Parts: sequence; structure tokens; C-alpha cells
Amino acid sequence: MQPHGEVRTLSPRLRRIVAPNPGPMTGPGTNTYVVGDDDLVIVDPGPAIPSHIEALLACVGDKLRYIACTHTHPDHSPAAQAVARATGAEVIGAVPPEDDHQDKTFKPTIELHHDHVLATDEFTLRAVHTPGHVGNHYCFFLEEEGMLFAGDHIMNGSTVVIIPPSGDMKAYIESLQLLLDYPLRQIAPGHGEVIEDPGAAVEWLVQHRLGREAKVVDGLRSSG
Repeated sequence: MQPHGEVRTLSPRLRRIVAPNPGPMTGPGTNTYVVGDDDLVIVDPGPAIPSHIEALLACVGDKLRYIACTHTHPDHSPAAQAVARATGAEVIGAVPPEDDHQDKTFKPTIELHHDHVLATDEFTLRAVHTPGHVGNHYCFFLEEEGMLFAGDHIMNGSTVVIIPPSGDMKAYIESLQLLLDYPLRQIAPGHGEVIEDPGAAVEWLVQHRLGREAKVVDGLRSSG
């Protein structure tokens, strides 16, 4: 397990810092990713815990240009405000839906749409709209490495919670199937370690959810 606050290099373009918010819903903590070498992007700044914010600022120095949030649950986006204030970085994401589970402090300077491309001289980060866990959820595809930053769309070690009204199981399954159209080589989840066989992981999640649905239908039939 990666210690909280430690900067771990995953590739020449990618580092990871784990927030100190472990728990039943977050596993070892929220993964914050730092992409790039000269022009940096943070993916999912995480919770507004002072020690985590300090670790992020120490890692990025004066090179941070963007803060990209997969969604606005309180373990993924609240640190964006403090990091943006300290660095002048632009905040990228989708506005929170109207429910009681969102980070109401989140105010993007660039609002996402599907296929939005963030390009630097070092890399290309493509936004993929993946509703299901929540309606404003986006994954980010790092094209040069085939790496998908999956937020809470896919977790390592657990399935994700789908809470209506913004959470939607049909949208979730369709969003998973959409990912199979991309040349994925790895998945960097919002919680847990990197997933090395993304196609198999996505297929398993689809079949797992459909299997659970079939059990519910069978139960209703047998109970009359």
C-alpha cells in the first residue's frame, strides 16, 4: 500500500499521491494523479485535507496548468479550490447535479463536454463522458500511454455505488461498454492500484451487473 502523501512514479508522464481518507467507500484513499513533466495536470485533487493539499503543492511547484475532476463527490474534487487559488491553475470538470452528495464548492473555469481534448507538448488528455455512478462523471484518456483515469467509474477491489436520481444503472452499463471502443492499455482508478487488463475488467463489470439484474428478475418471477 502506498503511504499517504508519498509521490509514486507510475511512468515518465505520471505520478500518484494517495489522499489520507481511507475507509469502506474509499479503500486506501482517493488517488490523485499528476500528469506531465513541464506543463502539469492534476486529475482528481481529492478531499480538502490540509496535508494532502500540501503534498500536491510540493509536487507540482509552479508547473501546474490544469486541475481536472472526474466528478464532484466530496472525496474527489474539494481540494481543487485551494490548489487553484495557490497555483492559478484552471479547473476542468462538469457542474454538480442537484443532489445531497456533491461538492457544492466546485466551480469549473472550463466545463467539460464529451471528447473535450486537453493537449500539451507532452501529452493528450481526452474527456470521455461516463455517466452512471453520477451524471456528471467523466473519465480521462491519456492517449500516449493508453491510460484511462477512471475516477469512480471503475475501482480496483470493489464495484461502485449507483445512487439515483443522478446515478443510473442503464447509463453505467452503456458507459462501460463505450470504453471498449478505446485502445485501453491500463486503468488508473480513483481508488486502488492500476488495473493491467482493462478489457477483461470492463467485461467483468458489465456481466456482473447484468447477472445481478437477472437475479432480481428471477426473484420477482418466483415470488409472483
